[in-house]
Amino acid sequence: MEFILVGLEKGAFRFLLHYLKKRWLSPRISTSPSKSRRSMAAAAAGGGGAKWSETAMLVIDMQKDFVDPAMRSPMLVDGGQAVVPTVAEAVAVARERGIYVVWVVREHDPSGADVEIFRRRYYSGGKGPTVKGLKGADLADGLVIKEGEYKLVKTRFSAFFATPLDSVLKTSGIKKLVIVGVQTPNCIRQTVFDAVALDYEKVTVIIDATAAARPEIHLKYKRYEEYRSGNTNLGRMATIKLLFLVIYYMLNSKLGLAMRPAPD
Repeated sequence: MEFILVGLEKGAFRFLLHYLKKRWLSPRISTSPSKSRRSMAAAAAGGGGAKWSETAMLVIDMQKDFVDPAMRSPMLVDGGQAVVPTVAEAVAVARERGIYVVWVVREHDPSGADVEIFRRRYYSGGKGPTVKGLKGADLADGLVIKEGEYKLVKTRFSAFFATPLDSVLKTSGIKKLVIVGVQTPNCIRQTVFDAVALDYEKVTVIIDATAAARPEIHLKYKRYEEYRSGNTNLGRMATIKLLFLVIYYMLNSKLGLAMRPAPD
């Protein structure tokens, strides 16, 4: 089965093709010194970099307690470890393009007082998942925050809830988002919904750089969603030969949600 790619602008499609080319042909991640988003965009002027100056990549919850089985965390996302290399590749592409990279993480108080009520049972004796200063709150091996990138701490599913993220992005001129990380039915989904409500023009989820506890859960939350504004078809889940899945939301105000099966 194969889905048709719908609603992709040329610029976004070039980004995806570049990502695929890097994934297939250049497995090594560049280790060249990073620059700030604006300086990278300026350096890339004439080579397409300026086209991405209004785009940010949100890297969500790629921390050891969520993706590293060795941590034995109750918050482990079983599919998380497998996407660490893909997330690293996506970040490398974003850096090359001059896309602003935002690392969204959880860092909780040792008491668990700032955690959702249903998760507080995991916190005692100053320990618990992603407690600030403990190893489990560190980024997964191979992922590093570089100069000019932004670290955002959240305490709920959405990266926008009770955080300065919207202000940080909009005062930086960001209008479009690319989202990677874990996990699909919780933090990814809620962040996407809030981005829609906050009127970001485009939101892209890179499906093979996101994950859930099980593959069927991961795909369930992508299969039947189609966003519309008036009579304009704005985006639909798509695959390219089942190797690369993308949801591309072309969004503006007064969005409605239409639910219908994806085509066979």
